[in-house]
Amino acid sequence: MTSTRRPRPTPPRPGTRPRPGTGPRPGATLRRGTVRRRGAVRRRGAALALAGLLAVYGCSSGAQHPGSAGGRAVTAEPAALGPSAALGDTGGSSPSMALGGPTAPGGVVALTPAVTSELDDTIRQVMSQASIPGAIIGYSTPDGDYQRAFGIADKIAGTPMTPDLSTRVGSITKTFTTSAVLRLADQNRLNLDDPIAKYVPDVPGGDAITLRQLGTMRSGLYNYTEDPDFERALFSHPDRAYTPNQLLAYAYRHASDFAPGSRFEYSNTNTILLGLVVEKVAGQPLGDFLKAQVFGPAGLDRTVLPTDAAFPDPHVRGYTILATNGSLQDTTTWNPSWIWAAGAAISDLRDLRSWSRTLATGTPLFGQAAQAQRLRFEDTGVPDVGYGFGLFTIHGWLGHNGSLPGYQAVMVYLPSARASLVILINTDVPCQDSQPSTLLARAITRIVSPNNVYTLSPTEEPDSTEMSPR
Repeated sequence: MTSTRRPRPTPPRPGTRPRPGTGPRPGATLRRGTVRRRGAVRRRGAALALAGLLAVYGCSSGAQHPGSAGGRAVTAEPAALGPSAALGDTGGSSPSMALGGPTAPGGVVALTPAVTSELDDTIRQVMSQASIPGAIIGYSTPDGDYQRAFGIADKIAGTPMTPDLSTRVGSITKTFTTSAVLRLADQNRLNLDDPIAKYVPDVPGGDAITLRQLGTMRSGLYNYTEDPDFERALFSHPDRAYTPNQLLAYAYRHASDFAPGSRFEYSNTNTILLGLVVEKVAGQPLGDFLKAQVFGPAGLDRTVLPTDAAFPDPHVRGYTILATNGSLQDTTTWNPSWIWAAGAAISDLRDLRSWSRTLATGTPLFGQAAQAQRLRFEDTGVPDVGYGFGLFTIHGWLGHNGSLPGYQAVMVYLPSARASLVILINTDVPCQDSQPSTLLARAITRIVSPNNVYTLSPTEEPDSTEMSPR
């Protein structure tokens, strides 16, 4: 698809729901758009591609650039996992394999000079086509290491991207919050099958919703980031501070989408509730517990859950597209309290590379029993894609991705090769209805792990939902 503008959407009929993950655009009063193939998307459980508030924006190859793009949406969800046909098909072997590149243990391609050069060229090509300002890439196996920074971290100052910069990581935060819950379970301070009502009052149907169902996205609770009033409030004042209970109040206005445990549907409401559970049981703020019980023991000394818009230096500046006029906006100082336990964390390449291994193996945070609970992957409705307790599995890779206005991240680990991949970029502007971080992850894994490509086929990717100013 090459068009950069779609017809203005019409409001949904009363009682209809857009797919999970759709959300607001900044700077305007918004209305929701129509959703194509709604039933098909629902049957897929919103996959992990739940992503995204995909938007109207074309890639740089023959399309408009950010300053002239049409209206677009932004996301607080995991970035969509689908490919773009313009950036290569999903089938066949990678160029490195076609050239007879050697393989390392676990079926990955050895990082020879030729493969490293191929990665460099491919990443630059995808960044150019998808208009990505800057990217930090880290890929490592026991037999090799690839670490690069491309492009710029600050469009105004022209500051180059470097691997040591801090950045917002969006829904990768969910892996930290669910780890805090598992730490408490491992310490016998709670049970994953406890009802949420035991810890947080006034949750609709809370006696029948377990902590496990919250962590595996099977509670049925409405996703508060889809509420129109929340959207208007957030994007009218992106510097506003929110409390968790204020966020939950938007969710509680709506009926649950399905009976607890009956299917998968990604909802930020679930992880906000788990954050409150940690605070209740631990008797301290979530950020403090994470620092002492997760970040510290895991050796993540550059990872924080901020309480405001403050950003550790040096850091990446993020860029999104405004809904009102398609202009580029710096989102660096937007207050992330609106996504708190579900998406507010800040980290960097070094910490996330380490964390990808901890998340997949449990070491050094969890015993075998707790890690086994984490890795109980359940069906999402998409082949070869499952969701466990705060992480996904997709074609063999374990981990999570994330997207906030101006920032996207992918952090995954391939156990068969003990390989980690981290991608950090400073835009959330989609390219041909695919998220830019997904395009990079797909292109990279086609080269280094051709038997385990981070992607969904185009027919499996949920359709985008457009939203425009009234």
